[in-house]
Amino acid sequence: MPELQTDVAIVGAGPAGLMLAHLMHNAGIDSVVIDNRSRDEIAHTHRAGILEAGSVRMLEAAGVESRVHTEGHRHDGIDIRVNGVSHPFDFPELAGESVWLYPQNEIFVDLAAARERTGEPIYYSVTDTHLGDIESERPWVTATTADGEELTIRARYVVGADGSRGPCRSMIPEGTRQRFFHEYPFAWFGILCEAPPSHEVLIYSRSERGFALISQRSSNVQRMYFQASPDTDVADWSDDRIWTELQSRVDGPDGFELKTGPIFDKTVLPFRSAVTEPMQHGSLFLAGDSAHTVPPTGAKGLNLAFADVAVLAPALIKALKDSDTEALAGYSQTATKRVWKAQNFSYQMTRMLHTDPTQDAFETKRSLGELGSILDSDHGRRYLAECYTGWPHG
Repeated sequence: MPELQTDVAIVGAGPAGLMLAHLMHNAGIDSVVIDNRSRDEIAHTHRAGILEAGSVRMLEAAGVESRVHTEGHRHDGIDIRVNGVSHPFDFPELAGESVWLYPQNEIFVDLAAARERTGEPIYYSVTDTHLGDIESERPWVTATTADGEELTIRARYVVGADGSRGPCRSMIPEGTRQRFFHEYPFAWFGILCEAPPSHEVLIYSRSERGFALISQRSSNVQRMYFQASPDTDVADWSDDRIWTELQSRVDGPDGFELKTGPIFDKTVLPFRSAVTEPMQHGSLFLAGDSAHTVPPTGAKGLNLAFADVAVLAPALIKALKDSDTEALAGYSQTATKRVWKAQNFSYQMTRMLHTDPTQDAFETKRSLGELGSILDSDHGRRYLAECYTGWPHG
């Protein structure tokens, strides 16, 4: 296979990598995209699906033929339920914005189709990905294609959008790279089930038995979670036991009952927060999970990846079209401001709404006091609504 010359080599064909590729194409900039996963694997990996208003506007402004408005669902709030008592949040009233329920794998399908329409190169199911010369102006990426051919890409810039287990982050030298990490003492037991929605918006519930999230995917498939130990074995949980546990965590004086149905997927998700700084080195730039991960409580993972791209794309365009590298040099500093705001909000939501087996009685009462200070204050409710619906991009 001949060596490919391009402006931007993008490692990772998830939503962040493909959104960046689409924005590059719109600006007349060439790119090559590779991913170690197959197209079907990415399209069928079930991930969270709450889009901030800014992420929806980003899809619209980029001209992506997204189905977010036809098959997604606008949510004008959430319900925080404490010991069976509901506290509804009206986002348009509190923050002037809404969010959209639209699964991440569907965003991938939209963006992958947009990439394919351009005819520009994208390689799925590659192996043995390596990077080099990232401190030069001609970095390279090599990989083996699904057909067994050796692929070499030479670019002006490389973007690592390859997730938390990809090779790009490790290319930033250890003496330069800092990794900030926090592991939580609990996990989520998650299910997918065939059932109608139990409520018009997501329910975040804290009870003495622990946290539960009553989420959604579509009109007939729902996703729900309850707090569990990280060493929980899904084989120990029958459908009846799961439904009994979930219902116990939302029970209240209003008689609220979950809509139930057959469960076809069970998984245990550990909780971690991580940030890599800086998010750039030489000609290499990180975006999305390759640079940071957040617990899903604040619905920030995909939105934070899109926010990275919203900063990185115009900086790359200026550098490549106008030879103006000032914005690109400040990419990490700009992007990490939002990253740490999102980490704070995700940590705060997680700590307020979960019971922690390692906490003493004081810390348990303190976290309830923090939750009360949000729920009982107009300013506190506006703060939560603003954080949840998202801050301006850029």
